[in-house]
Amino acid sequence: MTILEIIGHIVVVIGLIFVAFGIFGIYKFKAFYQRMLVASKIDTVGTVTVILGMGMIHGASMFTVRLVLILVLLLLLGPLSTHMVARTAYMSERDG
Repeated sequence: MTILEIIGHIVVVIGLIFVAFGIFGIYKFKAFYQRMLVASKIDTVGTVTVILGMGMIHGASMFTVRLVLILVLLLLLGPLSTHMVARTAYMSERDG
């Protein structure tokens, strides 16, 4: 096991810890918009660290290229989907 694989495993565990604390944060907040903010942070920080860790574990391979593609799509589409959900919730409160 190389040093890069060990660092990759550590980064994956750190990402899972971020996700675990984020889940507790979702239950802590009561308002919809606060929960949505925490959920978007879990999505971004937790998933990015897990994907980076997996890339470190597997090294330079086609699997890592696929992980980078998934990471780019996540970083582009995550904020967009969060914005769409928040705007829909806001507009439904105004109309109703």
